[in-house]
Amino acid sequence: MTKHLFSAKRMFFIWVALALLLSWGGSADAGGSDTKEIRVAVASNFIAPLKELAKTFEAATAVRVLVSAGSTGKLYAQIHNGAPFDVFLAANAREPARLVEQSLGIAHTRFTYARGRLALWCRTANTSEQARACLDGPDLRLAIANPRLAPYGQAAQSALAALRPSRPVVTGENISQAFQLVWSGNVPLGFVALSQLKSRTDIPGAYWLVPTNYHDPIDQQAVLLKRAIDNADAQAFVQYLQSDAARAVIESYGYDMPSSQQAKGQ
Repeated sequence: MTKHLFSAKRMFFIWVALALLLSWGGSADAGGSDTKEIRVAVASNFIAPLKELAKTFEAATAVRVLVSAGSTGKLYAQIHNGAPFDVFLAANAREPARLVEQSLGIAHTRFTYARGRLALWCRTANTSEQARACLDGPDLRLAIANPRLAPYGQAAQSALAALRPSRPVVTGENISQAFQLVWSGNVPLGFVALSQLKSRTDIPGAYWLVPTNYHDPIDQQAVLLKRAIDNADAQAFVQYLQSDAARAVIESYGYDMPSSQQAKGQ
């Protein structure tokens, strides 16, 4: 496995170096300085893997990746209102598709980079079975992301409809806020992204992985935005996200990976 990852990463470094050399004139460097950068808008659940991916990309290309995180719905609204992002990593397929329809995203660049998993995290549990039982415990508040803005909140809402617990719900704007509500101890349990739990080793309690048939698939799509149509660095980053090396990193954070046909975003 280690040998495979090393080989894939080395091939990526070679590919990027050649791609940037051949298309150097298309790289965006509006300030005229030697430091190049791209701006990436990312759904909150994907912050940890993106940081790791960005670090590798920066080391290979000397292009800084500036990250802005938030709920998918809020980031979509910012892009629609002219926010200067080059790449959008959403937590669903709908918003990237809408941006393409509105001529704000480049159609052929849209693809599914990960399939998210929802988890029920309970601070007082010691096993997965106990975490599931927390949902039926007495008078426990439950944290979820805002279903109007966050796809993980929509998935949580569907899971709640299937499980039918009776308890008060505390809503965070995005999945990061839902996670923080449980992490802080203000709320004892909540529906969060599996990747958030996988990215840390100091998680108190235990979690139950929600069966995928309890909600629609959380297909997370990326798209190159219109302002970056001539930006070779942003294009290289989008290509990197589809490499074997990037896929291995994404999987290590608990995401499922779609088949190559499913990933095309159509």
